[in-house]
Amino acid sequence: MNGWARTEAENVQERPLLKPEELNSDIEQSEDEEEELEWKEDANRLNRSVLSSLVRTWWSPFLRTLFVILTIGVITSYFVPWRHLSSSKPTPIPARLRPQEDYILNPNWDFNAAPTRREYNWTISDHELNPDGVYRSMILINSQFPGPLIECNEGDEIWIHVHNRAVNATSFHWHGLYQNGTNWMDGTVGISQCPIAPGADFTYKFRVENQSGTYWYHSHMGVQASDGLVGPFVIHSKKEKDLQKVPYTSDRVVMVQDHYYDLSGALLMHYLEPDRENAEPVPDSALINGRNVRNCDDVPSRKCDNSTATHAQFLLEKGQNHRLRIINVGAFAEFQMQFDEHEFAVTEVDGTYVTPEYFHRLNINSAQRYSVIINATNEHSDAFWLRARMITHCFAEEKPEMAEEVRGILQYTLVATPENSKYDITTELKAPTSKDWTETIELICKDLNTTLLHPVEAVAVPEKADTQIYLRSNFEIGAWKLSRGFFNSSSYRPNLTSPSLQRAITGLKTSNFSFTNSLATPYGINSQAFYIERELVYTTTGLRVIDILIQNFDDGNHPMHLHGYKFFVLAQGHGYPPASLYSTLDLSNPLRRDTASVEAFGWTLLRFVADNPGMWPLHCHISWHSEAGLLMQFLVQAEKVAKIEVPEEVQELCQAEGIERGKGPEDDIWFGQ
Repeated sequence: MNGWARTEAENVQERPLLKPEELNSDIEQSEDEEEELEWKEDANRLNRSVLSSLVRTWWSPFLRTLFVILTIGVITSYFVPWRHLSSSKPTPIPARLRPQEDYILNPNWDFNAAPTRREYNWTISDHELNPDGVYRSMILINSQFPGPLIECNEGDEIWIHVHNRAVNATSFHWHGLYQNGTNWMDGTVGISQCPIAPGADFTYKFRVENQSGTYWYHSHMGVQASDGLVGPFVIHSKKEKDLQKVPYTSDRVVMVQDHYYDLSGALLMHYLEPDRENAEPVPDSALINGRNVRNCDDVPSRKCDNSTATHAQFLLEKGQNHRLRIINVGAFAEFQMQFDEHEFAVTEVDGTYVTPEYFHRLNINSAQRYSVIINATNEHSDAFWLRARMITHCFAEEKPEMAEEVRGILQYTLVATPENSKYDITTELKAPTSKDWTETIELICKDLNTTLLHPVEAVAVPEKADTQIYLRSNFEIGAWKLSRGFFNSSSYRPNLTSPSLQRAITGLKTSNFSFTNSLATPYGINSQAFYIERELVYTTTGLRVIDILIQNFDDGNHPMHLHGYKFFVLAQGHGYPPASLYSTLDLSNPLRRDTASVEAFGWTLLRFVADNPGMWPLHCHISWHSEAGLLMQFLVQAEKVAKIEVPEEVQELCQAEGIERGKGPEDDIWFGQ
């Protein structure tokens, strides 16, 4: 199978673009559905005709006898379990790893195509799978791991029909997408929507505008993403060839992640229980594009079969440049990545194209993305290791059975064409003998040094912010020895049945004073409408420029992600920010991204223009920390939020039974222990 000939069940369906007012309307019936309805109507007419005939001929002794027999049969079936008459459930599709070529982007992609609607059908279900040889319970999209690639052009509409057939509720967040005008499609449970209940269906509908590059999606229900609900999201632009300063022959996705052998729900319960002191669950292994090979002898307590396990493989045409879109889709670990004996150029950071800079190793934290270009011109060999190491010095505990490094294989090929059978990757390639770099391995968790990375498209940074919000980020141990994450004095807990966006809209529309009072000030924390101990909400009105100064008093790093925006990364450092901070800022062309790290006992200064109306969370993207409470929200341009009409199908999610299934534990389950 070629990389651009994807599984038929997941192929995007292209449809005419809808008008803006139709974007959240019900889905039109397909021709097959119309034919089915016509067939049902014909059948009903036939049944009514037969029934009428029976009534007219009731005097027939034969029919009277038949009626008695049928009546006895119906009565008997009420008391006798005739299992062979019950409708049989469809045979579940066996779980499998996604073909590796599915993450090779289409080389014939039409960047100049007219905007279109691209539709996907996803069935979410529970499975058992062994990505690296060790079997574990997983939650998968269309029975495959990892999730399918979403590939589109800037200006396209995306419709994703989610059919939740898993035992727990779920949701999907489209990481890094602005969702301007469709805040309710952001996918954050308790904020922009209620969860999608087990057995329920929901369609995400949104338009991709004013952005391009490498993004991804993941479940935003608990820490469910680490159970398998992750995948890449690539947006092309007509300007891409101008923005990408190093030309390339092939383009593909490389997802790296920490991997746990236990379900996230059980790990979360253990992490949040008393006397844990923010000791995050330590991963068992790591994966590249969902693959690795574990030695089963190293994990004797686990069910393991590595006979079909393979390393991720990347076939590169020799002598050509190749683009690798690297995404950390993991829950916890920061990775240091390298391609043996190959320098690489970083050309994109979180959807922002940058002037190329060359590195030997790449530090990438949870939720971050980097596009790198490597040149397949090494003359010493034709096979090389791709090494991705978890920076284990940042882990709170040791785990003897953990495999801290995962490898992929870069293999040179002579020619790369759709007809080349080598693209059908079905067997393990020969292990490379390439050499590691001699530089010291990183021992601390912090961002790649991006001070040399400057956007190709310079965007003017507002010279002065309207205000600065100071966030003290730390973990505190309270009653019953519960360790929780805090921004200032607030530790977030989601309200799954009443999302904060819907509450804000209702409060503003009904002139509830606790909400409307905030409209009188340009910005500030709303402590009247929201219970600040559980929901820290910063409200703005009009067009404002906000600085966020985050001071980390924790001994671990925090990759901070702001929904709905890219921010300017103005400065980062260790210890306390200097008193002369603002006088030393370089505002000429700082990096813009959506996930930036605050190192242990360090600080980060971010600036963003609050011009996207809605309710947008800022949170640590270490899944365990976010669930422990390290999240706050920005209610942006509240006067415009008051005019938002949330689609009925989004509101109806909150009425479904079972939306709380799979949520994190409430603190009070431990009270009294």
